[in-house]
Amino acid sequence: MRLILYSKPGCHLCEGLQEKLEKIQNLTFELEIRDITTSEDWFLAYQYEIPVLYLVNPQQEGVSEQPLPRPSPRASVQQLEQMLRKYFPND
Repeated sequence: MRLILYSKPGCHLCEGLQEKLEKIQNLTFELEIRDITTSEDWFLAYQYEIPVLYLVNPQQEGVSEQPLPRPSPRASVQQLEQMLRKYFPND
């Protein structure tokens, strides 16, 4: 499983979400950070939306990236993990 976080430098909400994602220990995933300032398409799509999270499930055919709901900036690491667990296939 892979999570993609669309972010940009200096975005405090993005940095906070990234820190929490990196602290999750009970889910196994690769975290990819995509800086929207490096792609005009990403910038136009997400400039007012970041942080944006997508889930990539290599076991799912036909779906490359699934958008996930934006977690509250006040969510704890445990709450974030619980929210993500809903989207991860059962091991």
